[in-house]
Amino acid sequence: MRTRDWPIRSKLTALVVVPVTALLALWIFATTLTFGPALDLLSARTLLYDLGRPGEVVVTELQRERRLSVVQLAGTTRLPVLAEQRERTDRAIAELRRRVDGEALRDAANDALEARIDHLVTALAALPAGRTFIDDRSLDRSGAVGLYSGMVTAAFQAFSAMATLNDPDLNRQALALTALGRSRELLGQGDALLAGALSAGRFAEGEHTQLVQAIGNQRWLTDSAVADLPAADRAAYQRLAEGEAFTRLRTMQDALVVANRSGRPPVDAAAWQTSHDAVQQQLRDFELAEADGLTDRSVPMAVRILARLAAAGVLGLVAVVVSVLVALRLGRTLAQRLTGVRTAALELAEHRLPDVVARLRRGEQVDVAREAPPLEYGHDEIGEVGRAFTEVQRTAVQAAVDEVALRRGLNEVFLNIARRSQSLVHRQLHLLDRMERRAEDPDELAELFQVDHLATRLRRHAEDLVILAGSAPGRGWRNPVAMVDLIRGAISEVEAYDRVDIAGAQPAGVLGRAVGDVIHLLAELVENATAFSPPDTRVTVTGERVANGYALEITDQGLGMSAAALETANTRLASSPEFDPAQSARLGLFVVARLAARHGVRVRLRSSEQGGVTAVVLIPAGLVTAEPPAGPDPATLPAASADPARRLARTARRGAVPRTRPPTGPRAVAAPSAPPTGVPTSGGGPVDGGSAADDELDGLPRRVRRRTPAAAQPRSTVADTPAPRSPEEVRRVMAALQAGTARGRATVTTPAAPAVPPGPAAPASPATPPEPPTATERDA
Repeated sequence: MRTRDWPIRSKLTALVVVPVTALLALWIFATTLTFGPALDLLSARTLLYDLGRPGEVVVTELQRERRLSVVQLAGTTRLPVLAEQRERTDRAIAELRRRVDGEALRDAANDALEARIDHLVTALAALPAGRTFIDDRSLDRSGAVGLYSGMVTAAFQAFSAMATLNDPDLNRQALALTALGRSRELLGQGDALLAGALSAGRFAEGEHTQLVQAIGNQRWLTDSAVADLPAADRAAYQRLAEGEAFTRLRTMQDALVVANRSGRPPVDAAAWQTSHDAVQQQLRDFELAEADGLTDRSVPMAVRILARLAAAGVLGLVAVVVSVLVALRLGRTLAQRLTGVRTAALELAEHRLPDVVARLRRGEQVDVAREAPPLEYGHDEIGEVGRAFTEVQRTAVQAAVDEVALRRGLNEVFLNIARRSQSLVHRQLHLLDRMERRAEDPDELAELFQVDHLATRLRRHAEDLVILAGSAPGRGWRNPVAMVDLIRGAISEVEAYDRVDIAGAQPAGVLGRAVGDVIHLLAELVENATAFSPPDTRVTVTGERVANGYALEITDQGLGMSAAALETANTRLASSPEFDPAQSARLGLFVVARLAARHGVRVRLRSSEQGGVTAVVLIPAGLVTAEPPAGPDPATLPAASADPARRLARTARRGAVPRTRPPTGPRAVAAPSAPPTGVPTSGGGPVDGGSAADDELDGLPRRVRRRTPAAAQPRSTVADTPAPRSPEEVRRVMAALQAGTARGRATVTTPAAPAVPPGPAAPASPATPPEPPTATERDA
């Protein structure tokens, strides 16, 4: 039993209940010890009148029936007086059985007395069978004496069990009266043996010995019993023993002791009978009188014991009640004070401190003294704990203030660093854009595209710092952007863009205010998919309209995640927690959660059928629009359309199959007679740097690989023997060929499309993911 984990109220209750229970148990024990003897004294009268008196009558009747039975066995005929005596004996036994079956006697008797009573009833049940043996003369005189003596002995055993009084004097007197009764029984046994011998004219074998033993035992028991009587009762018995009947009976007993064992008893039958009956009656009267006196003395003594018991019990009960009240009051006071300290602690931990932190994060000012008021709980140990906890509160609140200030400073540092990095990255991208437009060498242009891709990824990582600082990235669009362009823009910001396939995307658009954040969100998920899957597997992106928005699925074929890890990640994605530096390994999920919470986008991870993970992104219907129409004809666009804000469309649709656009403007009527200014001719002559409008398709910027004129290129002195190509270079050449084929199909309706100089195709920009050829392209 671990009591240290109990609530304080339970501990105080145990502290109060245990001693009080022990005191109550002692009080009950002392009361029981005192109350038991008093009940025994009060039950002495019940035992006397329900067992003693009826039992004594049964013993007397059995003694008389025994004498007459022995006389009948000594003669040859039945005695009519024996039948009458048997009837009196049966009536006495019936009365005794009625009394012993009563509830009053059973309640007053203890277990030992009840056992003796049951033994007596069982012995009396054998009387009818014994009578039958006597009538059939199946028993001799000694057997008849033994039959009745056994029943009388059972009665005296029950009388002895009654002497269980707690007062020593009363109990000794009760035992002395029982011993006097036994001596009277021995006197009756001798009378029965002598009556049989007188009727037969001589002693049977062994009868004289039994008679002598009975006389000796009777005199010894009488002397022992009288010695235990009180002085007054002992003097009364001495006066009784000095009477004429006792003297004659003692004289005849002495003569019988020295008589011939086989001859006729040397006493007169009539004189013996007269003296015996007188002595028996006097002894019986003395015993009954002494029993009544004993009962009368036990009742006042029981009353005195009960009076003392009542006084002690009341005082003990008052002491117990006072102890309980004092313990409860002190326990309640301690519990209330400790509960107050506990409540204050929980209030601080669960409400006040989080509220202070929330207010600090909202930029509010917090007064530490007001938020951590002092706790007054007295001047004892509990009061000291309260004062110590007050200091803990103030320290905790001050620590929260300092922590929020530190976090705010770190966010400012993150934001400052991110803004500087963003500024440098944007300047780098502008510089790369100008360098890409001026570059003429395909290899140099490919390397510039790679640098462009790295700068794009660097810009996304810089935006991560902005998001960690709690601010919004600077990129934004005023007009909706097509969903397929948005997906391609996200793929272009991933390192392993060449492993990502767009399996299908239903036409839709996204509002301009959410385009930058959704691109960033998708880029983080796609990068996770490519990072946690084998490099020889593909990552697929699909999109379709649903009832409450637009659903995008990003599926990889990696090892997947356990159910517990998925649950943890989904919880983090759904709750948008505060940034924890200890969870830097999950920085992408934190950024995704922040971006999703900003626009109400729901993101959830689940296991895919291929064994990897599928990230489901649900863009709410409020951000989804119809797919925006294709941009204007490139011939009508001014040179200023090469604004860097359109880099998304330029990088997203580079190297992919563009959407078809119906011819508009003058180009739908007739094609110009000459290529636009700055576009290389089919002859490969020198041209200007070219305008952004010439490089756009569907209203989005698209760079067209250029080569220097043949006259300007140095002629190689090496033979035109093809050099071996690496697999990556072959893949880039095929991707460029695929993109060129797609552009030719898209511009077939526009005769004035700019010409592309002959020569080997340049590799596609690493900033734009080359998609695998579709079924239509493979057929072409």
